[in-house]
Amino acid sequence: MRILFVCHRFPFPPARGGKIRPFNIIRHLSQRHRVTVASLARSPEEAAQGEGIAPHCERFLMETIPPAGAWLRTWANLPSPRPSSMGYFHSPRLARRIEAELAREPVDLIFVHCSSVAPYVEGVRGVPKVMDFGDMDSQKWLTYAQVRGFPLSLGYRIEGRKLERAETRIARNFDLCTCTTRAELESLQALDQQTPSDWFPNGVDLEKFRPSAEPYDRDSICFIGRMDYYPNQEGVLRFCREILPRLKAARPALKLQVVGAEPSVEIRRLGEIEGVTVTGTVPDVQPYVQRSCLTVAPLSIARGTQNKILESLAMGVPVVTSELAAKGVDVVPGEHLLAAGDAESFAAAVLRFLDSEAERRRFAEAGRRRVETHHAWPASMRKLDGILEGLLGQAVASPAPGVATPSPGLGEQGPEQGQGAQAGQGARGNL
Repeated sequence: MRILFVCHRFPFPPARGGKIRPFNIIRHLSQRHRVTVASLARSPEEAAQGEGIAPHCERFLMETIPPAGAWLRTWANLPSPRPSSMGYFHSPRLARRIEAELAREPVDLIFVHCSSVAPYVEGVRGVPKVMDFGDMDSQKWLTYAQVRGFPLSLGYRIEGRKLERAETRIARNFDLCTCTTRAELESLQALDQQTPSDWFPNGVDLEKFRPSAEPYDRDSICFIGRMDYYPNQEGVLRFCREILPRLKAARPALKLQVVGAEPSVEIRRLGEIEGVTVTGTVPDVQPYVQRSCLTVAPLSIARGTQNKILESLAMGVPVVTSELAAKGVDVVPGEHLLAAGDAESFAAAVLRFLDSEAERRRFAEAGRRRVETHHAWPASMRKLDGILEGLLGQAVASPAPGVATPSPGLGEQGPEQGQGAQAGQGARGNL
């Protein structure tokens, strides 16, 4: 089977949340099918790294969007009904190359990850299409609108409503829609009840993220996550303001490590608090997690899967999280991790692990087992296989033209001759 896979961030190396899921899907599908990947890089450095995808697919189409061009299209969409985020992920060159790719050879399946790049193939007819929303981005922006001050709150609300309308339209123009969690699936189904939909979870590399035999520091806790991401910033700032003082009152020697790339100035200032270390970018987060008694995920804004929680559990390090973030993983709070709803109960949960080695060990073992059974990539991909088999079974039974018909809106001009990238030759054109 020949598959065209379109995603919003070039999925190699799979070192951040937006790349991990598509990379593992591509790698899995390529074991039995011919997969062409079409996606975007943001810099020459990212593009060069992205060429490492070559062993994991048959071909790839890559275009580089300079930041200035991306933001210009983002701002241009503000007064229009089109979501600004779709402008940020639009490249006319990539659109023309996708159109040329569909004309070059028929495909048997189109698989899209992230609604922001759905417009590249939304109008294609005559071939089964899967829309993997992952997270429902509209709901993320609407949540931001509730917690940010004016005028940002207004901007997020407008973008959220635009995306809701776009997601509803997109769902109805695809044959099947998927999400990462049951909660995200419920959000999708609230928008669209017509298109068949399902969910399959994110997984964890259980060989890479595994328990360590090295001793841990019973007075050390850590937070892991990109620190240029607002929900992470808000969670850590609130933790240091509301929860950390309660913990230090009980355990004065307690240390908190904030481990994540690109910390803002406000986050860096947390390093001035006694016992708090802000690391910035590190080569590998594993040593920081494995040397900690536990990790915390005090997020009041959380959509989709929290990979930070899964990775910690896979390493046999207990997690204390907000009740909202706990919904992003397939676990039972109180059995595989601890979830809390306010500062007092959050602090009590952290102290439960700090004060009891037996409790820490019990949850560490239970958390690892849960990830092995519910968040291993092979199990997730088996579920995806079942979903696709159901779709393709229907598609095979129904008469179809057999050749994809690109939408006229995919490119501003005709297909570019000679632009198709060979495997390992993803041309890095500019906008």
